[in-house]
Amino acid sequence: MTRFYGTSALALAVCVLMAPAAAHARPAGTQSAGARAFAIPAGDLAAALSAYSSATGMQVIAAPALIQGQRTKGVSGRLTAPAALAVLLRGTGLHPVESNGVLVLRRAPPRPGLRTVSAPAPVATPAVAGAVAGGVSALAADPVAVADDIVVNGYRRSLLAAQELKRRAVGTEDNIVASDIAAFPDLNLAEALQRVPGVAITRDTGEGRQIALRGLGPDFTRTQLNGMEVLGNTASGMDNRGNVSRSRGFDFSLFASELFNRVSVQKSYAANQDEGGIAGTVQLFTAKPFDYDGQKIVLSAKGQTNDQTSGITPRLVGLFSQRQGDFGALVSVAYSKIRNNEYGYRNWNWGKVTYGANNIGPEIDAATRALLRGGTIFAPQAQSPSTWYTDRERIGVTSALQYHPGDRFKLDVDLLYGHLADKRDDWAIAAGGYNALTGNVSGTQVIRSATIQGNSLVAASYTGIDQRTEHHRVENQTDFYQAVANAEWKVGDRLTLTALAGYQKSAFAQPTFDKIFLQARNTAFSFDMQPTIPVNTYGFDLTKPANWNVQRLVTQENTIDNAYRNGQLQAVYTVSPILKLELGGEYKRFTNSGYQYLTNIFYGTQATSDRAVPDALKYVINRDSLIPYIGGDVAGIYALLGNNRNLTAANLTAGSDFRIRETSWAGFTQLDLDTELGSMRLRGNAGVRYYHTALVSSGSLATATNGVTVLQPVTVKTSNDDWLPALNIALDLTPKLIARASASRNVNRPGLPQLAAAGTLTVAPFGGTVSVGNPNLQPFRSTSVEGGLEYYMDRNGFASVGVFWKDLASFITSETSQVPYSATGFPVSLLLPGQDGTTPYNYTRPVNGDGASIRGVEAAVQHDFTFLPAPFDHFGVVANGTWIDGDQKAIYNGVAQTIPLFNLSKWAANATLYFETERFGARVSTAYRSRYITGAGSNANVGDGIRPTNNVDFQIRYSPVENLRFVIEGINVTNRPIEQFADLSADRTLVYTRSGRIFTFGVTTSF
Repeated sequence: MTRFYGTSALALAVCVLMAPAAAHARPAGTQSAGARAFAIPAGDLAAALSAYSSATGMQVIAAPALIQGQRTKGVSGRLTAPAALAVLLRGTGLHPVESNGVLVLRRAPPRPGLRTVSAPAPVATPAVAGAVAGGVSALAADPVAVADDIVVNGYRRSLLAAQELKRRAVGTEDNIVASDIAAFPDLNLAEALQRVPGVAITRDTGEGRQIALRGLGPDFTRTQLNGMEVLGNTASGMDNRGNVSRSRGFDFSLFASELFNRVSVQKSYAANQDEGGIAGTVQLFTAKPFDYDGQKIVLSAKGQTNDQTSGITPRLVGLFSQRQGDFGALVSVAYSKIRNNEYGYRNWNWGKVTYGANNIGPEIDAATRALLRGGTIFAPQAQSPSTWYTDRERIGVTSALQYHPGDRFKLDVDLLYGHLADKRDDWAIAAGGYNALTGNVSGTQVIRSATIQGNSLVAASYTGIDQRTEHHRVENQTDFYQAVANAEWKVGDRLTLTALAGYQKSAFAQPTFDKIFLQARNTAFSFDMQPTIPVNTYGFDLTKPANWNVQRLVTQENTIDNAYRNGQLQAVYTVSPILKLELGGEYKRFTNSGYQYLTNIFYGTQATSDRAVPDALKYVINRDSLIPYIGGDVAGIYALLGNNRNLTAANLTAGSDFRIRETSWAGFTQLDLDTELGSMRLRGNAGVRYYHTALVSSGSLATATNGVTVLQPVTVKTSNDDWLPALNIALDLTPKLIARASASRNVNRPGLPQLAAAGTLTVAPFGGTVSVGNPNLQPFRSTSVEGGLEYYMDRNGFASVGVFWKDLASFITSETSQVPYSATGFPVSLLLPGQDGTTPYNYTRPVNGDGASIRGVEAAVQHDFTFLPAPFDHFGVVANGTWIDGDQKAIYNGVAQTIPLFNLSKWAANATLYFETERFGARVSTAYRSRYITGAGSNANVGDGIRPTNNVDFQIRYSPVENLRFVIEGINVTNRPIEQFADLSADRTLVYTRSGRIFTFGVTTSF
């Protein structure tokens, strides 16, 4: 049935495209490729060029002095766009040069005194591939010539190039070009992408980390680098944000933005694209030597500081490119060090609590006493002022070799290395010791006052509480490697062959994870969750070393390895001047493996004292924090106690050592159409893709028999295949107005932990979580429909609006239930002191649910204020907004509930106000994202997530001379907090932290 559906859809798509094609087809040889009818009368050249732009959609710009008073003899008949322009310019002494998708008119040779203005960017602006049929020469970094006026430069020029790429695409697409990335204050690619319509980002450690595209999380977006799919994982310092990210979601924080000269976000699916990204595809492109004429050198140096850390850290960029004849070579390097101190308040979670009769003081009234005894009240767990200090180093190196011996053969080889290393110093103090507030209250704790709102305990005071501090040292790094070769061979006038071969590997290693827990027993304590930042009050001196002793040491190691092998072969045959046939095949092999080692050593028990250590090995937190308190000297205490820090397989965390291998074969056929429908230009593609994926999931499951735990090796082999039809149409209703429509079917492979043939156990004082994978899951399958209108205002901007709808069948959701620990199959020996087989644990597994749907509206506008009097005509604005709605079913204790899709913000918006002249430029940008959930929730909370965010950045640049630029940049200048919550309805405060304002000062030069 599936194959019948795909074949029928393809047949229908081909009919839709072939109908107009047949109507306009002519015998071969009667017209050249891309020819169209022109009827531009003789007269004023400026008016003729305007008519030409309207007819072709190409933007033609020139200084007024070059065309003032010039006349043309006009052009008529069927010609290609370049030929028609050549006719218009006869006798004017002008010739066109393409620069970033814009045709710039210049004199040949240039007049004396002619000035040029380059786009002020750390790396030069790239050529736009396939700019004009017929081949006007493309000088990628060629300056825009001007005489009496500055025509276009800097940020405006990059916007024009991105606009032109969007205009020429058949499906829905948005682009960022080099100066837009490298010239704006973006620490990494995630932050650059946040300005694209429909893109929202998650933040961690003061930076963007992963993206959500059109309401779907990072696992649903495929990332390709230089044409090849890639994956790279990093880690968060905070447990509430997932810690190590073993997922399909690409961590864009891995790369500095300066390494790339174009990013393309393709939201529509076509048959010639890889399957696997329901949300869309992010294409990353590094610089190439043929982007420049001859030799090119770019140097940039910046100093960066954060108002929550001390000192200035470097951010350095260098690029060298040499093009000579048919051969070119390029190398670029980006290096940065960043210090960040994110601190604030967090709860480990919220959960239902039950107080023993002896744990409720006589001050509590009878009604409140009954609620505390009844097990229906939610209370915060381990109320904790916390600090996460990160010293980050990022290195990126790209190298490109190009060999282009004429127009018929091209060979490009790209190499890339990325390195991201974090040294973390984390601190926390929490009511989390043996007599803690991390679950049911049954020890020495006595509640003395209580404020309950709804079913949440939002304020309380206690005696008999044990407090615990954490000092945590972590070192981790991700190393990324890629080598990819792209070749193109024009066999004849009609047939072109392309091939890709590539290998990618990313390795995440966290060899150091050492944590010291100090404990102070039997103290007075109170908390109040009602203020914006919750407040704790303590009944003893937190900064006195003698009050603290060693309760526990935790040591951990983590490893994640990803590898891709990819081969592609494609043929494009020109059937007629308006119709092309594409055929292709692909092989891809992906592997993911990893493990976690862990030790948990206790030095005290409920009944025995904690381990005393010298006061010299305890000191007050030396990072910014909400309050001061004592923590342990990690290296000193580990050395004193002789705890093992070199872990082995004997310390394996059950269920963490799983391996996924996917081997995929795919083939596609696609028809591409470019013709006329009356006076309108019609472009489109229709095709179908078939893929087959074989999955091998191996790991181990912990089983307990007669009190003995055994790790049983498990290997599961499954496969899936499908036919994926796709249709995309772009119709130029007028030369300025384009209508787009797309329909497609695509798949998304399940998340890596979802496919694991393994079970994992997370132990926590208030009860933990057991998560098991399901290798037999079916992929997500999506049927998508979208449409849009785009209006282009020549060189002054554009406006667009689009709608989209996706129906996600076999949607994978979570099934969560609370069960006694004894029912999980894991051994009691893994539990913390005070827990036993009756302790309630969350048991979670992924299942294919009934499906989900998502729908949304995107709107965007970019406009230069050229209609205003000087100097206000140098202002402009870029803005976009997205509304998205979508939900899923999650199962809680056997009952299905409707919750929003993970990572879906109903509202998202971006706006940039800019001012651009030849010498001076300034921009301020804001990015808003409404609240979203990141998981189904636990401990009977329905959903957990992040509250609305709004981040503001700015940049000011000054260029005293050509090719020299000074910049001042600010990131997160309002120091916007990150606020996480538990439960969609109750909206209980989980995390409130700030990461600080970042300021950068620097200089960039090129020659």
